[in-house]
Amino acid sequence: MGKSLSMFTAGLLIGILLASGIFAFLLRQNHTGTDGAQSAGMVLKMGHCLDTTHPVHKSLLHMKKRLEELSGGKMTIDIYPSGVLGSEVQCIEQLQNGSLAMTKTSAAAIENFIPEMSIFGLPYVFRDSEHYWKVLDGKIGHDLLKLCKKKFLYGLCYFDAGSRNFYTRNKPVKKPEDLQGLKIRVQNSQTAMDMVEAMGGSPTPISWGELYSALAQGIVDGAENNPPSFTNNKHYEVCKHFTLDGHTRIPDMLFISTKVWNRLSQQQRQWLQQAAGDASVFERKLWKSESQKALKEAEKNGVTVYHVDTSLFAEKVKPMLENVKNPKIKTLLKDIKEVK
Repeated sequence: MGKSLSMFTAGLLIGILLASGIFAFLLRQNHTGTDGAQSAGMVLKMGHCLDTTHPVHKSLLHMKKRLEELSGGKMTIDIYPSGVLGSEVQCIEQLQNGSLAMTKTSAAAIENFIPEMSIFGLPYVFRDSEHYWKVLDGKIGHDLLKLCKKKFLYGLCYFDAGSRNFYTRNKPVKKPEDLQGLKIRVQNSQTAMDMVEAMGGSPTPISWGELYSALAQGIVDGAENNPPSFTNNKHYEVCKHFTLDGHTRIPDMLFISTKVWNRLSQQQRQWLQQAAGDASVFERKLWKSESQKALKEAEKNGVTVYHVDTSLFAEKVKPMLENVKNPKIKTLLKDIKEVK
C-alpha cells in the first residue's frame, strides 16, 4: 500500500513539474532583455510564417517595444519569424494545446476552426478600405475575434494584408471578360475557385512556392495577390500586367493562447492589448506605404498597372453572395453592408 502510494505521489509530482515546465517555457522569468540587462520580466513566445522584411513582422517588433515600454520592462515577446516554429496551422494548433503563447495568422487559415471567417474570402464584401476598417474596428470585427475563444484562441487585433488583385503574363485584365480562357493561380480554396470561375477564368490551385516557375513556364497565365507579395517575390519578371480590382480583403490576425491569457493579470492583459492595438495602427500605415512602393517598383520593371471599374467585377460575382447557404454568413453579409 505504502509503495503504491509513493509511486502515485511520484507520478503526480512529475505531472505537476511537466505542466509547470510548459508554462515556464512560454512565460519565462528572469529574461535578458534586448538591451542585455537582466530583468525579472515575463516573456511571451510568438511564432509566425512571414519573413523579417514584411510589414507585419516589423509591426510585431513595434509591439514588442511598446509592451516593454508600457510594462516598464516587466513583459516582452520573443518573436520567431519565417515559419521556424511551424506553418500557420501548426502554430494555431500549438496555441490550442498551450505549447506556444502567440501567433500571427491569416484569417483564411482560421476558416478551418471558425467557419464565420470565410466571410473574408468572399469577393467584394467591402466597398473600400475605409468601409473595411470600420467593420473590423467595430462590433462585427470584435465579435469575430471573440468567436475564436471557443477554439482556445484569444484575438488581440487585425493587421492589414491589403486587397488581392489579378496579375497576368501577356494579356491585360481590364474587365471580367478579359479573364475568359485564362488559367489563374488561386489558393486551395473553393471560394477562390468559384470566384475566378464566376468571372470567366479557369482557376488553378498551385502552392505559393511553385508559383514563380508555373508562371515562367506558362502553366498558368496569371495569379492574384497584393502588391507587396507580387513585387517581393519578383513575379514582375514574368507578369507585366497588374490589375487593381481589389476583389478580396483578407486580414492577418494576432492571437494569444487562452491558456496563457487566462494566467495573465488584468494589468498584464491591458498592457498586451494596448501594445497590440498600437501595432495594428502602426502596421496599417506601413502597409499603405509599402504597397505604394511595391507598385512603383513593379512599374520600374516594366509592369503596367491598371485602375479599373471594380463594379463590373463585383456584378459578375454577385450571385455568389446571394447564394450563400450558411445562415451565419448571410447575417454577417447583411450586417457588413449596413455599416456606413
